Amino acid sequence: MDVEMRIRGWMMDPNTNMPIVILKDVSSDTVLPIWVGIFEANAIAIEIEKLAAPRPSTHDLTRNLIHSMNGSLERIVITELKDDTFYAVLWLSQDGESLAVDARPSDAIALALRADCPIYVAEQVLAIARLNASGAPDNATTEQLRKWLEGLNDEDLGRYKM
Repeated sequence: MDVEMRIRGWMMDPNTNMPIVILKDVSSDTVLPIWVGIFEANAIAIEIEKLAAPRPSTHDLTRNLIHSMNGSLERIVITELKDDTFYAVLWLSQDGESLAVDARPSDAIALALRADCPIYVAEQVLAIARLNASGAPDNATTEQLRKWLEGLNDEDLGRYKM
């Protein structure tokens, strides 16, 4: 079963200075942090902020191609977490046919925002990767960082909005 999520915000990993996109379950307080590259975080931020680019980005181009082929992006699903890497699938529809396309979660999220389609995470991925605790000391280990992310409330996440 898949769980619908929304982008709650983003923050920088204090250890690696890499962006983290925070997804939140629409029906609970469960959050899922996904580390993404700087360019992917920028593509997500640009769409959230509705900034106009002088030329189409790769994600804009992909959306435009899907629409030009009379298709639509129905949903994205983060399907797997394997060796600390998340995997995603784009679910496309064209002429009544469904098509699943492998994608990086960061690209899938950026495209979902542009296509205004829902973001889902497989329940088994949430069972492994969801967060729900507190406290991040300086020079935190990965586990301590996870615990810190788990404890973030709406006020904390609000400070890190894109």
